[in-house]
Amino acid sequence: MKVLFLYPEIPDTFWSFKHALKFVSKKAAFPPLGLLTVASMMPGGWEKRLVDMNVRKLKDADILWADYVCISAMHVQKESVMKVIARCKALGAKIIAGGPYFTTSPDLFDDVDHLVPGEAELVLPELVADLVRGEARRIYAPRPGPNLCLTPVPQWDLIDLKDYDSMLVQFSRGCPFDCEFCDIVLLNGRRQRTKSPGQFIAELDSLYRHGWRGSVFVVDDNFIGSKAKVKEMLRELKVWMELHGRPFHFFTEASVNLAEDRELMTLMAEAGFNKVFVGIETPNLESLKETNKQQNLKNDLLEAVKTIQRSGMEVMGGFILGFDHDTESVFQRQIDFIQSSGITMAMVGLLTALPGTKLWKRLGTEGRLIGESSGNNTSLSINFVPAMDVGNLLEGYRRVVETIYSPEGYYHRCVTFLKGYRQKTVSKISLPGVLAFFRSAWRMGIRNDEGFRPWFWKLLLQSLVINPKTFGEAVRLMIVGMHFRKSLCTKADPVLKESAPWAGPPEGLEPQPFTREGQQAHPG
Repeated sequence: MKVLFLYPEIPDTFWSFKHALKFVSKKAAFPPLGLLTVASMMPGGWEKRLVDMNVRKLKDADILWADYVCISAMHVQKESVMKVIARCKALGAKIIAGGPYFTTSPDLFDDVDHLVPGEAELVLPELVADLVRGEARRIYAPRPGPNLCLTPVPQWDLIDLKDYDSMLVQFSRGCPFDCEFCDIVLLNGRRQRTKSPGQFIAELDSLYRHGWRGSVFVVDDNFIGSKAKVKEMLRELKVWMELHGRPFHFFTEASVNLAEDRELMTLMAEAGFNKVFVGIETPNLESLKETNKQQNLKNDLLEAVKTIQRSGMEVMGGFILGFDHDTESVFQRQIDFIQSSGITMAMVGLLTALPGTKLWKRLGTEGRLIGESSGNNTSLSINFVPAMDVGNLLEGYRRVVETIYSPEGYYHRCVTFLKGYRQKTVSKISLPGVLAFFRSAWRMGIRNDEGFRPWFWKLLLQSLVINPKTFGEAVRLMIVGMHFRKSLCTKADPVLKESAPWAGPPEGLEPQPFTREGQQAHPG
């Protein structure tokens, strides 16, 4: 059996790092971990190839070679997904599809021959057996909550590791929280499931043997969802890192209550974690209540950010505009919070209703859904009728992004961060790092791309004054800052538009008349 694993193209988004990758001579930010893991679950005797369309173009010969084309994707890849499916069907290829987009929107894919929603560990053996017999079904019902001891080491030899800026690994799935807008509970549940420390470190061993050194993204839904288990793993990881000369530095995603556990922050920093993405969402307490973000209501969010930074980890922050309880004062409040916090990597997006979430169901009941989500919450399209005037919402969003990613605004935020950051490790000087410095010096310091010239040199000099060890960090910050400006601040004029033809609200939900007055009585 010949299987082509195919990863569709990701558009220019916050997380694509498209404009930053050129400085470090990489083709994509991350490899397709899901497909690499599924490939390891397929029989060893089968022929396997992988095409990541973010790394190279898909050729007709790739499709014609395969007995089956196995596709996985997220919502943000939807445009590329539809083109790939049409191309495969035109060439007569059989398609197997799974992953987040196919799991939450299965009704969109009538042209897919075999649909495998949900997690793969318990379903894939059945699919493989059916394929061998020539009796594969069109859709395989998901079996939630597989034990992660069943998850194999990804098949790294299907990719060229040198194409990527960071590698991906996973320790756990699931999140104990239940935020209204989030689809993690739908995909992976609220019960936190983890790999054993030995199993997780075996994956790092595999990466190490394949020659990887550098950045590793631990892609857990909430890395600290099970604090006792993650602490156990971190103690073993710290030992492994010391024995292997600290070959990796890690970043991950966690809830803001990380700031409450000093031992956990210390263990993470000692094990090599230097960045963590935190969903802060908004300084508006009423909006946090609306979206059931209870963990954020228990903390002083600004102090929590600074506590994590002082522990030796940079905080990357997620922020959302467009909650029903947002008023027009929220735009300046978001700007003030982001600038005061020193969160350099601030992902500010418009609220979007993802299929199947509690937000999706509520808005459907209220008759406010107008289309499918684009999957990119930093785009200027929204898929529901907001409580705020839509023109004011989109103009306010644009003002926030333009302000925080203006060269001057970004510079001041970087200085705030560097002054409060307690860097635990210093990256070793490398040829890619030296080349990145000279490319950034040319692009921003001399050519003045995006107007960064004076602020580029000021930040590098300021970093030497604050702490000479942060010089490399300052270079990195300016590179990613230019990516964010290009990615977020050069969009077309904002318009309210449907992302896709709308066939009505979710099944069983009858649309109700919506008025601003009626909505104010619905806290969410």
